[in-house]
Amino acid sequence: MSLFNRKSAYDVDVNEAIDAWGDTVMRVAQRLTGNTADAEDVFQTVFMRLLRSKVRIESDEHLKAWLIRVTVNCCYDVLRKRRPTAILDEESAITRDEDPHLSKTPLESAIDALVPPIRRTIIHLYYYENYSTEEIASIIGEKPATVRSHLHRARKALRISLEGAGDE
Repeated sequence: MSLFNRKSAYDVDVNEAIDAWGDTVMRVAQRLTGNTADAEDVFQTVFMRLLRSKVRIESDEHLKAWLIRVTVNCCYDVLRKRRPTAILDEESAITRDEDPHLSKTPLESAIDALVPPIRRTIIHLYYYENYSTEEIASIIGEKPATVRSHLHRARKALRISLEGAGDE
């Protein structure tokens, strides 16, 4: 996507942004929310905010970082609003074992179990999106040392979780 052929720094083609970074937004949203329906809602919200945004976008990387930041914030909004729900009909409940499209690897399950959710975000941005700890810090609004601390603790928790899974 070429942002330099725009009329102004505030003029971003949302369709081009979706083509360029829609997959990234969706992956981050799925990782944080844990389900496709909420991730799709977040995806729509993020790109609607871009459409209405008055933020000055300097470059392609700035837009990508802005989209990820908004995605993380929208995911936190969704997670805050979640309430525990009871399954009324156990036969209608689909488990991951019954649907092969929903099954996860032990690593994905371990990442999804990380608490607090910021650690899932940092793992995803570091390993799946290839951001440095300094870039992640600027995206999520934390200090680089805090990001490295979360990354270290997340790796330690993953190691413990995966070693425990290997014993079974």
